Amino acid sequence: MMLSEARALQPELVRLRRDIHQHPELSFQEFRTAQLVADTLQEIGGWSIRTGVGKTGVVAEMGSADGPTIAIRADMDALPITEETGAEYASVNEGVMHACGHDAHTAILLGVAHLLKESFARDNLRGRVRLLFQPSEENADEEGLSGAPRMIADGALDGVDAVIALHVEATAPLGVIKAKPGWSSAAVDTFEAWILGDGGHGAYPHEGRDPIWMLAPVLIALHGIVARRVDPMKPAVVSLGQVHAGTASNVIPPEVYLHGTLRSFDPQVRELLIEEVERALEVVRPLGGDFRLEIQRGYPAGWNDPTVTGWLSEVAGEVVGPQAVTQEPMGMGAEDFAYMCQQAPGAMIMVGAAIPDGVVRSHHTNIFDINEDVLPIGAAVLAETARRFLRGDWKLGDGK
Repeated sequence: MMLSEARALQPELVRLRRDIHQHPELSFQEFRTAQLVADTLQEIGGWSIRTGVGKTGVVAEMGSADGPTIAIRADMDALPITEETGAEYASVNEGVMHACGHDAHTAILLGVAHLLKESFARDNLRGRVRLLFQPSEENADEEGLSGAPRMIADGALDGVDAVIALHVEATAPLGVIKAKPGWSSAAVDTFEAWILGDGGHGAYPHEGRDPIWMLAPVLIALHGIVARRVDPMKPAVVSLGQVHAGTASNVIPPEVYLHGTLRSFDPQVRELLIEEVERALEVVRPLGGDFRLEIQRGYPAGWNDPTVTGWLSEVAGEVVGPQAVTQEPMGMGAEDFAYMCQQAPGAMIMVGAAIPDGVVRSHHTNIFDINEDVLPIGAAVLAETARRFLRGDWKLGDGK
């Protein structure tokens, strides 16, 4: 029944998603989006609404204190990408684009608001639902904090017994749902390093210390970390995204700049990667060089609570069919929803949303787009999961 109700809402969900898509806003700048969310919740009615949570977030709550509280989260921010989809609803904000599906997540959660208002009026629900419209999943503020810890600091998860979320996956077929207990997203740390030499004239390399020459053994050492220093049974990634040096063919530069990312699940592996990056850079010292290293710690690894994942899997199997629900690994992407799962048992599922035309619209690219038929599917799964929890069908730790 929840899916049929959600499908009846599809025109409204598409309208909301396209409005948000057309007016994307970067992290902690989601002013218009937050206002749209608050206005829509006001129109739906029945929700107590708090704005400015975690700077630009919105929290809505319904229910009473006679039962547990479940939170449902959606992120709202966009990316600094120039859209090239050619869609009629393409971004009108130059250089900013919803290239990860947060527009869909926000529209889906507004759909949940519609569905649960009706469910509270109709069903015997005990407890509260709290909707978390989160800013800044993609970036951090001047203090290094993204939207999830900012909302947590503002009390958004106080008293919450469970928290759930979804993420659309534009490269997976519509309706395929990944719901895997255990690690759901990787811890992410970023490093910047400078290999330091002297620089000089390219015709007289023997008179100085060449950092480009020193780069070669550093690259070998960095790319050997996962292969030779990490337990092969524990996933890890060391990737370089930037290497910059020099200004001319005959000038040896004084330094080489490196910028890379570290991904892991296991906390001990996370610390090992940081230690090994420093050790890899130390190979320049016997060659007469030196280095500087800066580590920026990012999101922790996300953990899908097995019980909460089981709830979502059960509902998803009924909504899209059990054959469409898989426990395929989520991958090494990072998600600040991990912070919320440290506050309460939680889980995030991935929901396939590919447009069936053969074009691969990868996340964080300028042609990203989704199949909007995913909107009612996502709303139905999240709303029905919350409904059953508050109806008393499930309890935490019951293995279901």
